[in-house]
Amino acid sequence: MRVGIVGAGQLGQMMALAGYPLGVRCTFLDRAADSPGAQVAPILIGDLDDPARLADLASRSDVLTFDWENVPGSALAPLEGTTSIRPPRAALEASQDRLAEKALFSRLRIPVAAHAAVDDEAQLLAATRKLGLPGVLKTRRLGYDGKGQFVIRTPDDVDVAWSRMGGAGLIYERFQDFSREVSIVGARSVRGEIVYYPLAANTHGGGILRYSVAPHANAALERTARTYLKRVMSALSYVGVLTIEFFVVKGRLVANEMAPRVHNSGHWTIEGCVTSQFENHLRAICGMPLGSTRPLGHAAMINFLGRVPDRDRLLALEGLAFHDYGKEPRPGRKVGHCTILRKTATERNRVLQQALRSIEWS
Repeated sequence: MRVGIVGAGQLGQMMALAGYPLGVRCTFLDRAADSPGAQVAPILIGDLDDPARLADLASRSDVLTFDWENVPGSALAPLEGTTSIRPPRAALEASQDRLAEKALFSRLRIPVAAHAAVDDEAQLLAATRKLGLPGVLKTRRLGYDGKGQFVIRTPDDVDVAWSRMGGAGLIYERFQDFSREVSIVGARSVRGEIVYYPLAANTHGGGILRYSVAPHANAALERTARTYLKRVMSALSYVGVLTIEFFVVKGRLVANEMAPRVHNSGHWTIEGCVTSQFENHLRAICGMPLGSTRPLGHAAMINFLGRVPDRDRLLALEGLAFHDYGKEPRPGRKVGHCTILRKTATERNRVLQQALRSIEWS
């Protein structure tokens, strides 16, 4: 089976590595020849919306997928008559616009933060008065890892926010006083079979995921998260891995955003589950039976941000697996991660704290 992947970041790299044992061979399209995916599979060089390059990738593939949700849906549309695109373009496009994403959630009875579209400063002022402060002004498109956001805490912040982010295509959301951030990862097959991974609890800094722990032991929240994920997958006739991130607000899930792809908070599944999210994504889009998502223990995943930490010091910790993406150091850049897997949550948490002492995020 031949899979074309639009985008060759670390997600694509780990997807290609998961494909080799299955007999799946991946080819990438990306702008940079030194992308992580190029270390493990052939790559075409070009813009992700280049019609000729996309057509070339499709001609080399039985199915197309992507490792980044900001691939233009319009660029993929001409290929739909000649090749399978999984997940579907509708899911990609819904996730690219925060307003459309919230409309989808609301239609499916999935709670979201109160929000309003903002295209000028008058609308921003009206939104802060209607929805209250504090709130978050965000770009509707191309926002990820905390980019394109400004927290408005007082009326005086409105002018500052507009001077920094002003323009059409924004959204204002009422700030959520949450106790925790969690995510649910699942996969849906061509035949409609769905498997779910255990809920993960996530800790962020500066809008970027720093570490996740799983399984997050809250049966009620996990049941609800699975219900919401199934609604989205069914509504979109989804095929592949899908993730929804939630705020936990007074014991209730409030959807923040979805990612129609393999997800950072699911990296722990490589060592932590019978079948990783990367393998199940490939199984799903290639029409194979889905694999078991049973956890093999208690896991934690830590992102390496900015630079890779001391490898030997971390590898000396029992139950730790190390992943270096082969990327050049850069502040805020995800350059690798490590996963801790132990038999009990207590043991996992102890090693997690040891590992965190060896890691500096930059």
